[in-house]
Amino acid sequence: MSAVSDRLPTFPWDKLEPYKKTAAAHPDGIVDLSVGTPVDPVPELIQKALIDAADSPGYPTVWGTPALRDAITGWVERRLGARGVTHRHVLPIVGSKELVAWLPTQLGLGPGDRVAYPRLAYPTYEVGARLARAEYEVYDDPTELDPRGLKLLWLNSPSNPTGKVLSGQELTRIVAWAREHGVLIFSDECYLELGWEADPVSVLHLDVNGGSYDGIVAVHSLSKRSNLAGYRAAFLAGDPAVLGPLLEIRKHGGMMTSAPTQAAVVAALGDDEHVRVQRDRYAARRTALRGALEAHGFRIEHSEASLYLWATRDESCWATVAHLAELGVLVAPGDFYGEAGARHVRVAFTATDDRVEAAVRRLA
Repeated sequence: MSAVSDRLPTFPWDKLEPYKKTAAAHPDGIVDLSVGTPVDPVPELIQKALIDAADSPGYPTVWGTPALRDAITGWVERRLGARGVTHRHVLPIVGSKELVAWLPTQLGLGPGDRVAYPRLAYPTYEVGARLARAEYEVYDDPTELDPRGLKLLWLNSPSNPTGKVLSGQELTRIVAWAREHGVLIFSDECYLELGWEADPVSVLHLDVNGGSYDGIVAVHSLSKRSNLAGYRAAFLAGDPAVLGPLLEIRKHGGMMTSAPTQAAVVAALGDDEHVRVQRDRYAARRTALRGALEAHGFRIEHSEASLYLWATRDESCWATVAHLAELGVLVAPGDFYGEAGARHVRVAFTATDDRVEAAVRRLA
């Protein structure tokens, strides 16, 4: 087992423990803005769907029920501007992190193959490459990469951690470049429904891909938009020539979304109102935290979408983490997401209203 674990970096959040203890010592308790985990209730219609499907003694299927595939295809066309999406174009997954970590291995990548992801990015893209023993590299503009040996290109828009959004024109250019060079694109779009100062676009949009899904797959999650992080509910949509083999591999691996969760996802994807309600909650928290941080001397960069504010005081990210911890506020240091984040912190607005209000008071 050590041979596998030795391939991996130190789990970054372990480094935050001393600062977490400092923040927790605040007389009014910690305000934890370091992790983007949902804190609001699971909408009742989703809970009801889960409960109604609780009597599910048999094994679920990896591909999901026909009702689940119908729900995914319908949502992808209604919300993302995709066209001609069939059951062959979709695949349920057990939360998006599992997919990111194991995708290079399931694609059969290994030594000599290259995986690329944004310079500032979710750490699990690198972890996935390491698990497969593939090579990995970061980019500012993916079309400037050497395409030789590049087998997997990760896009992430809206970005975690920066909240940056790739425009439809940028996505169109990147998709055309990747197809020209035979590079497979996986586009992590888990924050797509949380655009604030931009309207995020999917690679599945007809205007981006020209009506063809060749060489592109989008990754979507219900963790943020529906408060379902505890359910582990996500899915892929895109090229059937990629998803078909992945389905067979995942059948062998037993990577099944539970039957009650599948029923819950059907309910979640069929209802837009709970997403609007949750967006309004996040919008209010975002406005309050952004104003408080800027008044405290922070500069907010990008952050036009997602659940985070990408903030800097033009100092070491760890100095900022320490400063805020003394106020009882815990944030994530930017270098968790790459060396380019060494002078930024990521501030999540996934805290309850009263905890956000506490952070605002402390920053004042």
